[in-house]
Amino acid sequence: MPTHTFILNGQRVTVEAEDSERLLWVLRDILGVTGPKYGCALDVCKACTSHINGKAFNPCSVRMKDIRPGDEITTIEGLPATVNSDLHPMQRAWLDYDVAQCGYCQPGQIMAAVAKVRQARAEGREITDTDLDELRNICRCGTYVRLREAVKAGARHM
Repeated sequence: MPTHTFILNGQRVTVEAEDSERLLWVLRDILGVTGPKYGCALDVCKACTSHINGKAFNPCSVRMKDIRPGDEITTIEGLPATVNSDLHPMQRAWLDYDVAQCGYCQPGQIMAAVAKVRQARAEGREITDTDLDELRNICRCGTYVRLREAVKAGARHM
């Protein structure tokens, strides 16, 4: 079986997995990282949203053969370490605004929100309602109003 090496939440890992195996299954089933959730495996619901090299992506749609040794994968479990804190400001905002109901989609929602704020900042601007409209993560509970407010609050502290 092929071996694959990459950086996961700041630590280099090596796993044995078929080249065709989806990264989501490697994260969850081999490495025990359960923050990225299985929802659709079609890159539609975005419950598994994580970051690769600082940008949002969906590990359900990425095969292991496409992961390079230098790729840095960050999941919700590793997000606080990116700001040297127990909680990332976006996670704190999620709690402050009581966003989660069932909570299933929340790791992916938070990771997508952080990436969107970083994108806006890289473009030299603050997050806008148009940016929020581009977040396409699905929430079965429908907490979108609180979610949008939490993203704005989290962005103020990032």
